Amino acid sequence: MAASGLTAGGTTGGAVDRVTRSAEHRQGSGLEIRELECFLVLAEELHFGRTGERLYVSQGRVSQLLRSLESRIGARLVERTSRRVGLTPLGEDFLRSLRPAYAALRATVDDACVAARGIAGCLRIGFQGSADDAFMAVMALFEDRYPDCSTEITEVPLSDPFGPLHRGEVDLAVVLLPMAEESLVLGPVFSRQPQYLAVSKRHPFAPRTELCAEDLANSPLIGVRDPAPAYWREVQAPSRTPEGLPVPAGPMVSTLQEGLSLVAANRGAMLLCQSTADYHRRRDVAYVTLTGVPDSALGLVWNRAHENSRIRAFAEMVGEELG
Repeated sequence: MAASGLTAGGTTGGAVDRVTRSAEHRQGSGLEIRELECFLVLAEELHFGRTGERLYVSQGRVSQLLRSLESRIGARLVERTSRRVGLTPLGEDFLRSLRPAYAALRATVDDACVAARGIAGCLRIGFQGSADDAFMAVMALFEDRYPDCSTEITEVPLSDPFGPLHRGEVDLAVVLLPMAEESLVLGPVFSRQPQYLAVSKRHPFAPRTELCAEDLANSPLIGVRDPAPAYWREVQAPSRTPEGLPVPAGPMVSTLQEGLSLVAANRGAMLLCQSTADYHRRRDVAYVTLTGVPDSALGLVWNRAHENSRIRAFAEMVGEELG
């Protein structure tokens, strides 16, 4: 999270107001936005070293900013031991109030910049898998409407769908759902499609034109490695069928290409959405329609703390064109 360079004597939001009043009472000075940014990143990372890396400061500076904020408040927000870092109950309450208040403050400043200069800059978009023609058309339309704003697209690893957003490497990401990250925002949902089971041409399922979800119990299913969250990995490679039969666990992979290579080698089967199956056709892999499972869907996701006018404008356009 980049420093905003702002200093505010007071903001909206209950917890932030209380901190501001406490700061005025204790130190007679304005609230330092950098301290709040440090706390927000530390609450995500729960690690002083990684927080310093994201803020481009030393670990000692992170500790200093945290101590200063805690001094303003008059109580500890973070508990730190030799083994772990965690938020105190007050820290948890403060975080819940601070996130929307900080996002509103950032949005207010950003909106003022837009009013003065228009939407400009670069929008970094991560994409899990391959961007299809419809999404690329939206990107082109966005650049036509906002000629001072360029777009860049990068691949989001299969095994790390939300990491680039948490680390600030991209502004937006198009990822397979579900998404249940507290610090991220789920925008437009689109591209709802049937699912397919990718199997080797040597697999007994290969001649079939259709399979049901209960058939998953008869073949190892290739899964996704960490750091993808467990709830997300379970949807991409369920451990049980809808009727409760166990699904054999196959190899774990980090990328789609790894998965397809293992499928071709008959090491297991892999769930794919229709567009991915169409894009990654291989002569040694069969793609069989799978019924009895929910359709796959893509979602446009961004970091709540980094929201700005470019993100909002692009999300609105995706909702209009694809949602």
